[in-house]
Amino acid sequence: MTILITGVHGFVGSNLVHALSANHLIYGLDIVAPEKKGVVKTFSWENLEEGKIPTVDAIIHLAGKAHDTKNRLQAQAYFDINTGLTQKIFNYFSARPEATKFIFFSSVKAAVDRVPGDILTEDVKTCPVGPYGTSKVKAEEYIQAALNTTPELYANRQIIILRPCMIHGPGNKGNLNLLFKVVDKRIPWPLGKFENKRTFTSVDNLNFAINGLLEKNVESGVYNMADDEALSTNELIDVMCTALGRKAHIWRLPKGFIISCAKIGDVLHLPLNTFRLNKLTENYVVANTKIKRALGVDSMPVRACDGLAKTIRSFTTLK
Repeated sequence: MTILITGVHGFVGSNLVHALSANHLIYGLDIVAPEKKGVVKTFSWENLEEGKIPTVDAIIHLAGKAHDTKNRLQAQAYFDINTGLTQKIFNYFSARPEATKFIFFSSVKAAVDRVPGDILTEDVKTCPVGPYGTSKVKAEEYIQAALNTTPELYANRQIIILRPCMIHGPGNKGNLNLLFKVVDKRIPWPLGKFENKRTFTSVDNLNFAINGLLEKNVESGVYNMADDEALSTNELIDVMCTALGRKAHIWRLPKGFIISCAKIGDVLHLPLNTFRLNKLTENYVVANTKIKRALGVDSMPVRACDGLAKTIRSFTTLK
């Protein structure tokens, strides 16, 4: 297939190029256009508007403004990029019937900020919090509206809205790296009494899923993307320490004491406050049954702990 990948020079885009370029012809679309092994050529968004992009069979839309909890001052930028660019590239796809597959990378944060119940499924009523999740769900709604109002335009074409939970892999410097820095400094983890569960997405499993979505005729719709197993923060720290060849230092301090400390942090503006404690200890388990059924597999190829260990080992080379 001939595939156009937007945001091709980012972390996920680079991994997809590595995974797909042996069997497919890859073009890129990005704000930067350096030469990249596996990419025939990277075009600009201006080239898209000028109609200078070669004919493609599939479009994978990755380009977007990443989730940043620290900077809340540029809310409009999320809508300009996450919603606006999605509208632009989907309009381009819609006008070219020779392109039969469109994969949009949304996010589980477009669904909910906190999981209602035990596990997040695709049929949850969306209730995003903040400009990142809201801008992603607005992009989803734009695509869904087009499918509903002009279904004849998308007959025999597959439009996939993918909602991955946190993606990790070698070269990724996201939130996992922040926790790794704490563990690497041998600072004990004081929240051992909180047995929360979270789901992650190994980039190797993601590559496997995208390859399957390209090769198979999958029903259009929303699909979560996640590893099979959910891990607690305690288990994640164990994985990190094992990868480092160390013993985990986990303190199981009484929950009441930790909660009281967080309330004091609210008043004194300390690093540990109620909001941060809730984020560190909440459950966020994402179901991947639907995408596995679509791909015709019983399990993802990489176990969660193995994928995380691979990522953690890569951090040691970045120090």
